[in-house]
Amino acid sequence: MLQRLTILFVAVVNVRACGTRTETISSNDWWKTTAFYQIYPRSFKDSDGDGVGDLNGITSRLEHLADAGVGAFWISPIYPSPMADWGYDVSNFTDVDPTFGTLDDFDRLVTKAKTLGLKVILDFVPNHSSDRHEWFDKSVRRVDPYTDYYIWHDGREGPNGTNLPPNNWLSGVLGSAWEWNEERSQYYYHIFGKGQPDLNYRNENVRREMRDVLSFWLKRGVDGFRIDAINQMFENEELEDEPPSNEENATAGSYNSLNHTFTCDLNETYSVLQSWRELLDEYSEVTNTASKVILSEAWARIDLVMKYYTYGSNLPFNFEFIFYAGKDSTAVELKNLIYQWLDNMPENYVANWVIGNHDHRRVASRFGTDRADQMTVLCSILPGIVVTYYGDEIGMLDGEISWEESVDPLACNSDRDHYELYTRDPARTPFQWDNSTSAGFSSKNETWLPVNENYMSLNLEAQKAAGHSHYRVYQAMMELRKLDILQRGSLIVEVLGDNVLAVVRTVTGASPIIALLNCDRTSRIVNVTDELDEMIVYTSSVASDIVPGSRISTKNYQLQSAATVVLTSEKLYNIVKGRVP
Repeated sequence: MLQRLTILFVAVVNVRACGTRTETISSNDWWKTTAFYQIYPRSFKDSDGDGVGDLNGITSRLEHLADAGVGAFWISPIYPSPMADWGYDVSNFTDVDPTFGTLDDFDRLVTKAKTLGLKVILDFVPNHSSDRHEWFDKSVRRVDPYTDYYIWHDGREGPNGTNLPPNNWLSGVLGSAWEWNEERSQYYYHIFGKGQPDLNYRNENVRREMRDVLSFWLKRGVDGFRIDAINQMFENEELEDEPPSNEENATAGSYNSLNHTFTCDLNETYSVLQSWRELLDEYSEVTNTASKVILSEAWARIDLVMKYYTYGSNLPFNFEFIFYAGKDSTAVELKNLIYQWLDNMPENYVANWVIGNHDHRRVASRFGTDRADQMTVLCSILPGIVVTYYGDEIGMLDGEISWEESVDPLACNSDRDHYELYTRDPARTPFQWDNSTSAGFSSKNETWLPVNENYMSLNLEAQKAAGHSHYRVYQAMMELRKLDILQRGSLIVEVLGDNVLAVVRTVTGASPIIALLNCDRTSRIVNVTDELDEMIVYTSSVASDIVPGSRISTKNYQLQSAATVVLTSEKLYNIVKGRVP
């Protein structure tokens, strides 16, 4: 049965009364209203036919980002690496792996990005290095000053004089976080794989080295850094055993079986971040260049994540939609997640909204193809910054990766029967540019991960040619985000009836922009507003078959199953329509 729902729209709403707690934008800091885009370099574009993406491939496709409306992009690690964790095991922090190209190639990428008005953000992996890094080699041999660049310990005596790891700390890649090194006759600590020894940030030389790394890339023109695993940089000095988590589904010896009170979220982390913030600010001031941005990744309690704002992170990544939302999320649940962030965010900072990355299944697979556009619209219309994972703008789905094809270490350290519980490979398949060989990603038939079989119909070229597609929805929302009403306007989020989410953006003296998200898989009838008799569908979810540009009555409007619409006045629609390519 159809339900009658009503939203009462009030045209003038004070920004502070909305409770958005977002910053009043009074400076020219470019990052506060832009859209960020993550590029996984192995999978974006292959320029030399080896089946692996590279820097020149990225450079050749930067126009796509500009056309889509992206303002900045960050590139997952491109440093020299043995690729035990696909680049997150760095053997040299100030060079480029030959798989991806050269420093000259990187310089050309930066130059072209700037001509297109795009900012370049580099992934920075400070927690650990590869065990192939020269620092680790010298540390093993106790060559000063590298002797204590890593966390070493003799171990503890076990039964019958056996030598055991120093404590019960566990690796996120299964098993003990301690590995015995025969040459040095000590254990070293690694919260990730054994080929990724943790750096010792209690050593000032290490801190200086990493500041030098940041300076090296700043001088090459990067506009900021995404800091990987920032909350794992410090460990308890006494090496105390961690207590059990008592999680119901945690198996003995798994990472989740312990409460990581001594290996994550230590207060010393914030002081290091603050020193990096000061370095970036000083560089901008000395060189008279735009603000340099810090994006920080911390899988932590929300109160701990919020502290990163006040110590220098512009974007402490908001993973609420990744952690807690999916295909069955209700309107109430989505509203609660929105305010979970906004209500906890300190005053005078900017919100951000992340729905995908390289560690989780793709948006269209998690939410369903009928709700993928819904999440694009929601994250784009909310105040602050939106972050997009490559391919999500065209609704790419997880690839089907067999056990034999798996390359993710989390999968490969498992077994044939359980690898799908751990693998991240399905979300890392090559970008689908067109319907040619390997989806236009490579001239080679065999690529480092197989191209999704649906590329013949699901690809960027086809979606650009279509009048209504995931890409067109994304592009339309990026265009809308340029307007003052979305950059500075107030916010109302309401749940209508059982399961329709209404997001309203307003500024004084202008008609509202309203997004209606039917989170149910049955139709609903909505009375949108008493202020306007008709509104224009600015954009809509592809699966809804609602035609953008159509005129709708604000009374008794039927919103189809899982449908999403963005409504504007006719005047605003015509203004924006003139700017949309």
